[in-house]
Amino acid sequence: MPATALYLVTAQSLRLDDNPALSAAAREAAHIVPAYIHDDSRPRRLGGAAKWWLHHALADHARDLARAGAPLVLRQGRLLEEVEKLVAETGARTLYLQHDPTPGMQAMEDALHRWAEENGIVCRRFGGHLLFDPVEIRTGTGRPYSVFTPFWRACLELGPRAPIPTPEKLSAPNDMPATLPLEALGLLPKGVDWTGGIAATWEPGEAAAHKRLDHFIEAGLKGYGHDRDYPALEDGTTALSPYLRFGNISPRRLFARLADIAAMEPALAQGAAHVQRELGWREFCWHLAVARPDLATRPIRDDFTTFPWQEPDTSDLKRWQTGQTGFPIIDAGMRQLWQTGWMHNRVRMIVASFLAKDMLTDWRHGEAWFWDTLVDADAASNPANWQWVAGCGADAAPFFRIFNPTLQSAKFDGAGNYIRRFVPELAALPDAHIHEPHKAPSAVLRMAGVTPGITYPLPMLDRTMARERALAAYQARDPLAG
Repeated sequence: MPATALYLVTAQSLRLDDNPALSAAAREAAHIVPAYIHDDSRPRRLGGAAKWWLHHALADHARDLARAGAPLVLRQGRLLEEVEKLVAETGARTLYLQHDPTPGMQAMEDALHRWAEENGIVCRRFGGHLLFDPVEIRTGTGRPYSVFTPFWRACLELGPRAPIPTPEKLSAPNDMPATLPLEALGLLPKGVDWTGGIAATWEPGEAAAHKRLDHFIEAGLKGYGHDRDYPALEDGTTALSPYLRFGNISPRRLFARLADIAAMEPALAQGAAHVQRELGWREFCWHLAVARPDLATRPIRDDFTTFPWQEPDTSDLKRWQTGQTGFPIIDAGMRQLWQTGWMHNRVRMIVASFLAKDMLTDWRHGEAWFWDTLVDADAASNPANWQWVAGCGADAAPFFRIFNPTLQSAKFDGAGNYIRRFVPELAALPDAHIHEPHKAPSAVLRMAGVTPGITYPLPMLDRTMARERALAAYQARDPLAG
C-alpha cells in the first residue's frame, strides 16, 4: 500500500458519493492529499456564472473532505507544473483522478500520464462524470452514433454500473502541503457583484444536490412527462443540471435512484423513465463532443459550413441578450437567465430558435452567451443543443422548424405567470393580451399601465418576413459544402 497518494479534484468531481477515483485512493493508499488545481490554460475558460458555482461548490466540497479526514489543497497554475510541485512536497507515488471528457482535456491528461510514467509514478484515471465512457457506445460498424434513439437503446442494453458508496473515512498525512485561500482563485466577480439573483436561487454542493433530488421526487416526478414543458411550474423540472455539471451528484446515483423508485412505485415509473432519458440526452451530447472536439465552433452538418448567417447588429444582439425583444416569452427567458443563471429548457429552445432563425444570427453567438451566463453550461450539452435547435447538429430539428414564440407562449404559459414573474412591466395585462401586448386594445393597455415602445418594447422584427428570410437562407446554403 502506497504511503501517500495524490487525489486530483476536478471541476466535474465535486462529491464524495459514487466517486470511483476518490474511493480507490481511500482504499489503496494509507494517506491521501486531495488537491484542486485551477488552470486557466485549460481549453475554454469557464463563464462567469459557472465560476460562481465552482467557487461555492469548492467551498462545500472542502468542508466535506475536511470532515471526512482529508482537507482540500487549492493551487493555481499549469496542471502538470503544479502536480510536479505537489508530488515533490508530498512524496506521492500514485495519482488518482476522474477522467475529464471535455474536448482538449485529453491532451492535458495524456501529458500528465506520460510525465508520471517517466518519473515512476502510477497515474490512475477513472470514469464518473457520465454513465458510460463516451467511446464505449458504438454502432455495429464501430463508429460513433449520430442519432439519439439507437444510441440510448444501446446504452440501456449495456446498462450503467451500480454507484459506489461514500468512503467511510479519509486519512491525510500529518504534513499536508500549503494551500491557497479559495478567494485567491479569482472565481467571484470583481467590482460590481452581479450574482445576487443566482445566490438567491441556488445552493451549490453535494448535500444540496441530494436535497433537491429528494424534493423533486416528492413534488415533481409523477407529473414530469407533462410538467417539464411549462416554465411557470416550480417543480416541473429536476433543476439538477448544474449539480450534474459540477459533479455534485453522480449521474449513476441519479439513474439508480430513479430505477429503484420505478420498481417500488409503478405510478412514478413513467416520470422516472423520462428523467433517465434526459440523462441519456446528456450522454449523447458528450458522445458527440468526444467524437467532434470542435463541436462549439463547427457545425456537424457540412452543408451549414457556408450558411449565409447575417452579421448581427450589435444593438439587436444586445436586445436579445437583455430580454428587450418585444416578444414576452423571449424576454422572460433571457431575463431569467441573467437573474438566476439558468433558463427553463422549453424556453431555451424558443429563444435559441428566435436568435438562429428569426434573427438569422449565427448560433455560435448564442452558444457563447449561454456559456458565460449559465451555471450549468458544459462543453458538450451547450454546443450540442444549440446545434440541434439551429438545425446543423446531430439528429437535429430541421432548420425549417421555426418556433413561433407567441404560439409557444400561449401554449406553455397560457396564464402568463412565467412572463409576469420575469417581465413585471406586463404583469397587469390580462391573460388574453400578455403574449402580444402591442396588439392589445388601448383601453386595456391604459388599465395595465403599459405603453408599447416606451414601458415595454415593440417587437424588434416582423416574424412573417423573418421566417421567409430564414427559409430563403436555408435554400441558398451550399448542400455540398465542406
